[in-house]
Amino acid sequence: MKLVTFKNPEGQSRAGWLTEDGVVDMQMISKGALPDDMLSFIDDHERYFSIIQDQSLHEAKPTYSLSEVKLLAPLPNPRSFRDYIGFEQHMLNASAKFGHKIGDAWYEMPIFYFTNHHAIYGPDDEIKRPSKETKLDIELEIAVIIGKKGKDIKAEEADEYIFGFTVFNDWTARAIQKKEMEVPLGPHKGKDFANAIGPCIVTRDEMNQYLREDGKFNLRMTAKINQSTICDGNYNTVYHTFAKMIERASENNVTLYPGDILGSGTVGWGSLIENNFEVHRPLEPGDVVELEIEGIGVLRNKVV
Repeated sequence: MKLVTFKNPEGQSRAGWLTEDGVVDMQMISKGALPDDMLSFIDDHERYFSIIQDQSLHEAKPTYSLSEVKLLAPLPNPRSFRDYIGFEQHMLNASAKFGHKIGDAWYEMPIFYFTNHHAIYGPDDEIKRPSKETKLDIELEIAVIIGKKGKDIKAEEADEYIFGFTVFNDWTARAIQKKEMEVPLGPHKGKDFANAIGPCIVTRDEMNQYLREDGKFNLRMTAKINQSTICDGNYNTVYHTFAKMIERASENNVTLYPGDILGSGTVGWGSLIENNFEVHRPLEPGDVVELEIEGIGVLRNKVV
């Protein structure tokens, strides 16, 4: 299923799923048996999916057409948000531009930082450029949503903890980031103003068709700015898979919860810093960014 959070014609935030013709309001169609928000659905999703299946709600006609609603971030209130650096090509490109070398530890384990899980934006939301920022950038990523509570999860068991996948734009203030990275503590202030996800969450079962035997997905990932393609990559180039990321995040007695999000890191050439802004100047108000991942959809945002 392609699950969404949307604003109905009355201005209320609701949860549902996409059909070919529109959007189904899950609470309305189930007469209250399903919740009206995505986090509650994820918390008890096995029972709710049983209700959908038993009542054949997955065959329901849409409650609204897409023109009647506004899609919001599919999970507006994640419980936490970790972002990794999973692609070697991006690591090589970006490190060179910042004058860094890749530490040996990066190849030994997935590295992540906690980003701002309150600064969540959705499809067609406007992204405000931080004050005085001169090198606003994008990062083309895929994110996984955790669906099951667990700790010390082994990589070979990680799939059962995945609820679904979404497109993730890790908006980045490069000028701010460059200065703070002089202190070896991480890029946090250059990252905490906007995290855009959407347009939907695709459940794990629908994404299995793209899964290879090595645990990598054969998924085309593209980025456009003002309709001009600036990146055309594939998730199968990833170095650290989500299974390894889940293992890393949950080790040492750390509990992952339903509604936690883990970002893949940027696919190679999926940010402007990697080309030193030569493929496109730093983002300015009025620019429209479109990130697309095969099987999920397009996440579009405008800079203001």
